[in-house]
Amino acid sequence: MSGNHYKGHEVSCCIKYFIFGFNILFWLLGMALVGIGLWAWSEKGVLSNISSITDLGGLDPVWLFMVVGGVMFILGFAGCIGALRENTFLLKFFSVFLGIIFFLELTTGVLAFVFKDWIKDQLNLFINNNIRAYRDDIDLQNLIDFTQEYWECCGAFGADDWNLNIYFNCTDGNPSREKCGVPFSCCTKDPAEDVINTQCGYDIRAKPDSEQKDYINVKGCVPQFEKWLQDNLTLVAGIFIGVALLQIFGICLAQNLVSDIEAVRASWVPPPLSMRRLPPHSSKKASAYYS
Repeated sequence: MSGNHYKGHEVSCCIKYFIFGFNILFWLLGMALVGIGLWAWSEKGVLSNISSITDLGGLDPVWLFMVVGGVMFILGFAGCIGALRENTFLLKFFSVFLGIIFFLELTTGVLAFVFKDWIKDQLNLFINNNIRAYRDDIDLQNLIDFTQEYWECCGAFGADDWNLNIYFNCTDGNPSREKCGVPFSCCTKDPAEDVINTQCGYDIRAKPDSEQKDYINVKGCVPQFEKWLQDNLTLVAGIFIGVALLQIFGICLAQNLVSDIEAVRASWVPPPLSMRRLPPHSSKKASAYYS
């Protein structure tokens, strides 16, 4: 590029390498999440039998790792390589993709506020579907147990929701030892116990309702989740605002870098003819022409 001349425009190195460094972290983290998801699937034998992906009636938590990791990988790749190579196509793709994600988040937030009752019904349906598939996948089982322990709840709206699961329902023909019980994650914690009693929920729902509350958390996870949102509204709002500002900041930086690159390209001035390198076979023709 020794013969190229530019008139006063430069690509900002600070913006360029800030975008590069910031996105390489997302790129690596995205690859790590996808790798964790693939490892989890290989441990469950999904990679050797792809059709088993559709066998699970509830949510496979590995999908969260795969989707989030895939999105982070794509964004990180576009932003990292686009900034390093000053590729305007990748930078525009990065900013547009980030803008679409921001728009979807904003739309989801508005719809969730407007259709609160519908969201509550869908959350109830989602939890009940996963209750049915509780024993079908170990990752799903761990996710449900963590949720019930963290929010101190049981089922979607109460412990009786576990009647939906074939192992815990109270039907007479149920041969399971867990009949009329609940998972151990529904049990109230005893500070004196160092070891978790995984059988603490056995036969609990066969007791009167007035006695159940002495052994398990009788509140459902949907109302407990609503209560948690109300108690932590400032924290949740702060996280959403912080993520939104970070996305807007990334879009602005990418667009700024694109403008710098396009301004430099537009200001490019070709070198004088005397400085141009001509092929050996055409030098005589060129000198004869210009003489």
